[in-house]
Amino acid sequence: MVKSCWKPSIEGDSRGCLDGLLWYKDMGQHVYGDFSMAVVQANSLLEDQSQLESGLLSSSSSGPYGTFIGVYDGHGGPEASSFINNNLFCNFKSFVSENQEISTNVLRKAFLATEDKFLSLVRKQWLVKPQMASVGSCCLTGVICNGLLYIANAGDSRVVLGRSVRGAKEVIAMQLSTEHNASFDAVRDELRSVHPNDPQIVVMKHKVWRVKGLIQISRSIGDAYLKKAEFNKEPLLPKFRLHEPFRKPILSAEPSLLVHKLHPDDQFLIFASDGLWEHLSNQQAVRIVQTSPRNGIARRLVKTALKEAAQKREMRYSDLNKIDRGVRRHFHDDITVIVVFLDPHLINGSSCYNSPLSIKGGGRLASRC
Repeated sequence: MVKSCWKPSIEGDSRGCLDGLLWYKDMGQHVYGDFSMAVVQANSLLEDQSQLESGLLSSSSSGPYGTFIGVYDGHGGPEASSFINNNLFCNFKSFVSENQEISTNVLRKAFLATEDKFLSLVRKQWLVKPQMASVGSCCLTGVICNGLLYIANAGDSRVVLGRSVRGAKEVIAMQLSTEHNASFDAVRDELRSVHPNDPQIVVMKHKVWRVKGLIQISRSIGDAYLKKAEFNKEPLLPKFRLHEPFRKPILSAEPSLLVHKLHPDDQFLIFASDGLWEHLSNQQAVRIVQTSPRNGIARRLVKTALKEAAQKREMRYSDLNKIDRGVRRHFHDDITVIVVFLDPHLINGSSCYNSPLSIKGGGRLASRC
């Protein structure tokens, strides 16, 4: 069962295209409508991972059916985000079968099981690859099934809903995910509440709020060096080691959870890593999707963000595109975008399950166009 989860469980139309550092799947179909995906690499190694799974959502053959979306924004290396991409959906399907339902609790269990398995891997490799303890990933997932949207998020990726307003032309943006970044007052307050005896739990460093002066996010999968004291010592690199030992985890893998009942006016969802939201507001992104052709819309959002990044540095977009990965990170982050359109007729039970699909963004499935 585990092996089958390390590759697309069904073939479907799962190929993407590669144009330099940009990977894209301009248009595909999921259980409840169309979708579009795009990923652009900035880091030396791509740290963003993503997936869309459409069809059977459990380990048994009896259903339920729906669509699973995941965006995993890694940091410190690609190992954690790749691990999540290869394990989270499998864990989710197992818990759906075990609990005989889809719920936020099932999603939560899948998050925590994936976390436990990754920390076990860190433990096994501790002496030969201690840097694994400093690798982590944000984790944003959405599940659409039976007229409901389930959201689970740890970190600062974001999902935004585009909803039409009757009698008005504009589609409004509704953010559905809660972010865990120390730049937010609420996150700093939460950290201080959980760690009342640590005046250094959040520190302003280089004009940015950071947890223990090291990392901006407060929740993630991985980052073992800030969750278990056994990984915050030699042979871990000194820059990751805290001066004083800690007794309880500093970061958490506990996701924020939401259930949203889909409405006929709900048009589409934009799932994206923070690389997109650094350059586009929620409403800007929604407006672009609303006013543009569906085909290639994720690629259009990525390119719009890249043009904004270039403009901020007073350079041309064409010149930015000539900069190679690694150096590109000085101008923008890895960016992942998945736009999921919602067909109300399919949402309300007329969906066809004949074309299951499994696709992973930016990965081995890419082929040059």
